[in-house]
Amino acid sequence: QVQLVESGGGLVQSGGSLGLSCAASGNIFNMYAMGWYRQAPGKQRELVARITSVGTTAYADSVKGRATISRDNDKNTIYLQMNSLKPEDTAVYYCFLSRINNAPSWGHGTQVTVSS
Repeated sequence: QVQLVESGGGLVQSGGSLGLSCAASGNIFNMYAMGWYRQAPGKQRELVARITSVGTTAYADSVKGRATISRDNDKNTIYLQMNSLKPEDTAVYYCFLSRINNAPSWGHGTQVTVSS
């Protein structure tokens, strides 16, 4: 079983910055990627960014150039730094962890609200 604990959400003004973190614990020995999805009201959940176990990163077009995902392997923690935030970034952000031959695990989500 995998546990994911997210932190760092909150309210920020448009143009501001915010950092999220997600700490993983439990049975993660065959993990190959972690990252963040987000879901805004009335919209489908979408991938924001992910990072693989070897450090390869990928970003949604909507956040490229504004977001940076990183990881601390010693702490089994990933971080998402988002800059130049826009109201359309408002969503619940969910951390996920993918393991080989297992369904992905999800965090409970953290709310990010960007005021205009």
